[in-house]
Amino acid sequence: MGSLRLVLGDQLHPRLAALTDLDPRTDTVLMVEVAEETTYVRHHKQKIALVLSAMRHFAQELRARGVAVDYVGLEDEGNTGSFTGELVRAVARHRPGRVVVTEPGEWRVWTMMQGWREDLGVPVEIRADTRFLCPRDAFARWAEGRESLRMETFYRAMRRRTGLLMRDGEPVGGRWNFDHDNRRRLPADHRLPERLRFPPDAVTREVIALVARRFPDHFGDLDAFGWPVTRREALRALAHFLDACLPAFGDYQDAMRADAPFLYHALIAPALNLGLLDAEEVCRGAERAYEEGHAPLNAAEGFIRQILGWREYVRGLYWARMPDYAATNALGAERDLPWFYWSGETAMRCLADSVRATRVHAHAHHIQRLMVLGNFALLAGVQPAALEEWFLAVYADAYEWVELPNVHGMALWADGGVLGSKPYAASGAYIDRMSDYCRGCAFDVRLKEGPAACPFNALYWNFLIAHADRLRSNPRLAMPYRTLDRMSEARRRAIERDAARFLAALSEGSPERERHVETRTPDLFLEQPAG
Repeated sequence: MGSLRLVLGDQLHPRLAALTDLDPRTDTVLMVEVAEETTYVRHHKQKIALVLSAMRHFAQELRARGVAVDYVGLEDEGNTGSFTGELVRAVARHRPGRVVVTEPGEWRVWTMMQGWREDLGVPVEIRADTRFLCPRDAFARWAEGRESLRMETFYRAMRRRTGLLMRDGEPVGGRWNFDHDNRRRLPADHRLPERLRFPPDAVTREVIALVARRFPDHFGDLDAFGWPVTRREALRALAHFLDACLPAFGDYQDAMRADAPFLYHALIAPALNLGLLDAEEVCRGAERAYEEGHAPLNAAEGFIRQILGWREYVRGLYWARMPDYAATNALGAERDLPWFYWSGETAMRCLADSVRATRVHAHAHHIQRLMVLGNFALLAGVQPAALEEWFLAVYADAYEWVELPNVHGMALWADGGVLGSKPYAASGAYIDRMSDYCRGCAFDVRLKEGPAACPFNALYWNFLIAHADRLRSNPRLAMPYRTLDRMSEARRRAIERDAARFLAALSEGSPERERHVETRTPDLFLEQPAG
């Protein structure tokens, strides 16, 4: 009897562990589109279209290689809507000697898999996912006994292990990290490169029509869909980034510009997280660009750090700390997610533009996510689970293993410092320094208090006041707390008053709009339309 080999929708790599010893004469690959996966959160329409289109293309490629593929479409008759239900039906159809799967990316699917041996009545082999550079058990060994699980320490260990940007056991350039060289503001007259996008083919157009029909109320637009849906397209996207964008990526990776959602960012995370690319080939490509003199070291190192450092690290942390990790709430944040995260209806230009880009492209780059959308939620005290569900729903590259640690630990500090040594809190000055958002905004970033001042200013200092008992002893926050201590009592009262006024208005917002009180113009939250 042959094997039934299940390939999940985010495992679309030709060398997937579950396929390595496939025998086309006897084995069958099972791929299933199930309603459960499209609705466990209300995914962005482009995210659903991307996954389904990439799955259908992958099935075509397998069949072209002579592999038997049992493919169950989302609207096929009899589709049970779940992985377990479709496996039960497939085992009854094919009567395999065993089921072979690759370990999933998300805890909820992992727990589901644990019952499959009993559910299916046949042996189930779960293989490690070899697309990552740090296996789950290797991260667990690295983390064992450590008081601190800092990414920088992990990153250096991974550089040594892989040899990426290493010479004779030392980091190229004499430094491990060039982050301080990667914080330039984009000049006003700077011309950005035209980005490679992929017009939908017949398969993708069919999927887009299905998504529009079946998920009309989900967040997001479909018109701008341009993501790679095959490995060939993903390799083209990677080559385009390495050629046209990587040379300037390092300088401007933290920059933001209104109405410029892509800048120099790679735009390969959706393909990478689907399995159309793997981490090693991406990192080796960046290393090669540096070695050939095409990209400077700060660009190559900064990009490799995002993959070899952050991506591998947050995956390891996720599997080492779940399921308890998701339940922590170190700062006691309980506020509902403001409606403008969905509508974009806010006069805070940075937030409006970030939400607009998210809706149109299912994408916002990492500084928009961390220092605008995440920072606001941190300062406003938004409930971690609410923001995490939003991030998981709205981005094309979002899967819980990568989304949860980044939002829970890095953006919200809800884990109390497991991931990051301090909260990534910032006032409007940071956004003004790294973007052009503050020009033309209804609020004035230069004002320190009053209803016309940028809300980030009062919220930042109010956050430090509110959490002083927890954060004052943090050495990385010593400088802002010294500044806070020098403030007059009247200034501190003004900060708390402005923050309370703003947050009260935020809480009173209706599902259609949020209103600000004592504004300099009426309906200030609506000055900038959703776009």
